[in-house]
Amino acid sequence: MKNAVKTSPIKMEERVALGLRSGDTVRVWQKIKEGEKSRLQAFEGLVLARKHGDEAGATFTVRKTIDGVGVERIFPLYSPMIDEIEIVRRSKVHRSKLYFVREKAAKEIKRQMRHTRFVEELAKTAKAPEEPKAEEKTEGKK
Repeated sequence: MKNAVKTSPIKMEERVALGLRSGDTVRVWQKIKEGEKSRLQAFEGLVLARKHGDEAGATFTVRKTIDGVGVERIFPLYSPMIDEIEIVRRSKVHRSKLYFVREKAAKEIKRQMRHTRFVEELAKTAKAPEEPKAEEKTEGKK
């Protein structure tokens, strides 16, 4: 009896040839199974990290912002649930792990919130009608 070697249903050479790096903006098409039907769903974001090289357990972390909330997903590089990985944009970065982007994004959101609060307060004070002073009221009644 021969030993049967099970191989992955995906083409591993294609995934290695992508040359996925941190700093790339990627669109990952993932297969979602709902009942008996399956569909494709895209997750587009910045690659924060690439771990475990090109071996079988290699993963990459993708971060995107939805309505001001940061969402991160860790994808196995050779998962059969990933239909396609598109590289949308390549960026030159000096780090292999871009975890500092989390704090940077949080600071940016806080700054924007402060700015919007300040603008709202200015708008409220500008819209508030000024009431005539007590002296002006009495002069009109005489």
